[in-house]
Amino acid sequence: MMSKKTKAILNCVLSIAICLSAGMGACAEKDIAATMPEPSKESGTSRMIIEKILVLYGTYGEAASDRIEELMGELEAADAPAAEKWKEILNLWRADDPMIHEDILPDGLPDTDALCIVALGFQLNPDGSMKDELIHRLETLKRSAEKYPKARIACTGGGTARDNHAATEAGEMAKWLAENGIDPSRVIVEDRSQTTAQNAVFTLDILEDQFPQVSELAIVSSDYHIATGTLLFNAEAILRGNRDLKVISNAAWKATSGTLSPMFQAGALVELLGDRETAYDIYFNTYNIHEILPLS
Repeated sequence: MMSKKTKAILNCVLSIAICLSAGMGACAEKDIAATMPEPSKESGTSRMIIEKILVLYGTYGEAASDRIEELMGELEAADAPAAEKWKEILNLWRADDPMIHEDILPDGLPDTDALCIVALGFQLNPDGSMKDELIHRLETLKRSAEKYPKARIACTGGGTARDNHAATEAGEMAKWLAENGIDPSRVIVEDRSQTTAQNAVFTLDILEDQFPQVSELAIVSSDYHIATGTLLFNAEAILRGNRDLKVISNAAWKATSGTLSPMFQAGALVELLGDRETAYDIYFNTYNIHEILPLS
């Protein structure tokens, strides 16, 4: 069931949508403000503003840019350092998706331990075995790791096997790599995460703590997942104030289908913000986004 907080945020977006479709002059600012939820003690005013920005952009994209700019002004007044970070993240989100390199990392990346190749996980079968899609990602990872033999490798993903709680995505990935000729000493295992946002948080925790020489990341995943992975790892680095760490490239297995919507990405950014409840409401689609009125 959708949380009261998420309903309040979406009701706010609905009111803004009505104004956008009719022209801002047709709707007084005080009427919009009346629909905005009271910030909780834990979240604060700035977090609520950021969430409204993310949900608006995830729903309407550039059509909501005027209102997003107004909200960003409110955020600057409430929390200038946060506004600076989220402006940078929003600009990354608005930018063109990264060029996707199929099957193997491109030429020209640094072949040093300053590079970490980050493989994003995929839900395991109930018995803990890997699904074909994850194996295809690993084949892409292996080719890339062999091309850059001095790079570190991070396998990400926690326990997602319904009937085998001992198995983790990252653990199974690391086993496969060892069985297929990759030196285990190169491999970092991040086996706590359940989402791509958590992949970013927990992987950066490990890198900053144990491998501070790493400054450049290359994401390996399915093609439809590359843009989201790139956005979230870069966003998490920005939120930490780590301007020395960034995603510089990728390698992708070409999936037969699949897509991650801007609204899903909004949920992932909300999770990075620290509001897992609202993020999970978005992920699991416990509301019907089509109930939000169209812009025109």
